[in-house]
Amino acid sequence: MRSGALVLAAALAALPLVQGTADTQRASSGTIRLAQDSSTAAPAPAARKPAPPPSQFIPIASYWTGPYAAGGSAFGDGMADYYRLLNKRDGGINGVKLRWEKCETAYKAERVVACYERLKKAGEGMPFFHPLSTDATYALVEKGRADQIPIITIGYGRADGSDGRVFPYLFPAITSYWSQSTAEIRFIGQLEGGMDRLAGLKIANVHHDSAYGKETIPVLEQQARKFGFEFRNFPVAHPGLDQKSIWLQVARQYKPDYVILRGWGVMNPMALKEARRVKFPADRVVGAWWSGSEEDVIPAGPAAKDYYAAGYQSAGANYPVIQDMITHLYDKGEGDMDPRRVGSVYFNRAVAMAIVGTEAIRDAMRMVGENRPVTGEEVQAALEQLTLDTPRLKKLGAVGLLPEIALTCRNHGGDSPLKFLQWDGSAWREATDWIETDQSIVGPMVEASAAAYAKDQGITPRICPE
Repeated sequence: MRSGALVLAAALAALPLVQGTADTQRASSGTIRLAQDSSTAAPAPAARKPAPPPSQFIPIASYWTGPYAAGGSAFGDGMADYYRLLNKRDGGINGVKLRWEKCETAYKAERVVACYERLKKAGEGMPFFHPLSTDATYALVEKGRADQIPIITIGYGRADGSDGRVFPYLFPAITSYWSQSTAEIRFIGQLEGGMDRLAGLKIANVHHDSAYGKETIPVLEQQARKFGFEFRNFPVAHPGLDQKSIWLQVARQYKPDYVILRGWGVMNPMALKEARRVKFPADRVVGAWWSGSEEDVIPAGPAAKDYYAAGYQSAGANYPVIQDMITHLYDKGEGDMDPRRVGSVYFNRAVAMAIVGTEAIRDAMRMVGENRPVTGEEVQAALEQLTLDTPRLKKLGAVGLLPEIALTCRNHGGDSPLKFLQWDGSAWREATDWIETDQSIVGPMVEASAAAYAKDQGITPRICPE
């Protein structure tokens, strides 16, 4: 029997891909529309049938094409399949069936915005929108506010969007880049035997030379002052295919104790290969969550063994919710996702994203006192009180898959903890339990940045209840 890594490698070889199942059809505009009824030439009924019950529309804007299709295809298809599970297993949410439409963005900000503009006019409108792009998030912040549509950015986007007083319709739920950086340093502290042992260490920050890659530099500067370590930035030009000189500088000149890898796409496996070439040990490299998927390590081969990466979700299929997806969908030949990728990091991340949005819809129905499709404004209110504690996660079959979450009017981020995974050569294994982030550093940074944005935009921050 082939190993899980080999099976997944075969699946990855087929990317970029667009799934075309019996209930999907690709439109000439580049969108992917899910047809609710494939029959277009049915005879007229003798008597008028009752109108079908209203359904809850959910948009899916992702990237099935382009250099980052490995991630985008998993996010888009994984979320669609979770919505499909709710319909098949539960009859929807509180009896309200879900319907969705996919829109291809090719990971280009202008196309994300175009998808947003088109999909917000679909039916009764959007309850929320996942941009799946930091650049697009910046472009949509004020559109979401004006349209009263929550922009959910789990693990990407504006970290200062956590301040709900200034950003009422922006939700970097679960965690942000800034919080991730503090957890990475705490993890390195654990590896060293205590935070006091960080003093005097040298850390190389090998990062994608983009806004995303540079996002955590101010946080690292504060952490370096607090804990007494030294760090140096090593930017890598997009797409990151040629890193030979970078890693020679890292290993031969700077000689760090650890490397933080903040890459994306092909940059990640290339970085691991170059680290091996200059004999820098993989178990001294700690990746960001966009550097910690099977797509990042399988192409690197033996160079990735023992490498660590952060995650706001776990890997593997041994969770009741994912087993339900296998039973109700994939074992029956249904679903958009390639079954060989089920349980992968990107797939599990898609399920975590889908859970946050659908549970907000469930809470919105409860808050309005009706089981009906809900609006963006109603979901915004629900998100500001969304709590996914252990009992609720257990009911969802997702304990351990994602951390506990508690959002409020003031805190749209939740400040949830992270896990660190280690690649053993064939699969990701949990190297830690949940590690708390350092909000003594992140909190003041969020408030200062959000206040500066409010001043620049002429926004009067809301007053949130304590």
